Amino acid sequence: MKSSILKGIFFSTILLFIACGESTDVVESGTYQGTVKEVEAEKTEIYVSTDDNKTLELYFTETTSLTRNGSEVDFSELEEGQKVEVEVEKKGKRLDPISVKIME
Repeated sequence: MKSSILKGIFFSTILLFIACGESTDVVESGTYQGTVKEVEAEKTEIYVSTDDNKTLELYFTETTSLTRNGSEVDFSELEEGQKVEVEVEKKGKRLDPISVKIME
């Protein structure tokens, strides 16, 4: 049953991605700086425009660290237009955010 639920979520996500038409990039594992382009609070997801004109789609996991001035903060602190530094791990065609630092 768990497998069928996960498949349903996966296909729903793919359909939503296609319907939204959001063009995103997959980059190598590493640290990137950029600006929050969009915040999807209900999905704990953000889109970040990097300084080299790439758009990263980042779904927060239970292990993603979100900080401001060295202190852990809640996801609700994220807003469009904020400067951030993100550390990501590339897993296939997906990017997992290890840490997100709000820079301002």
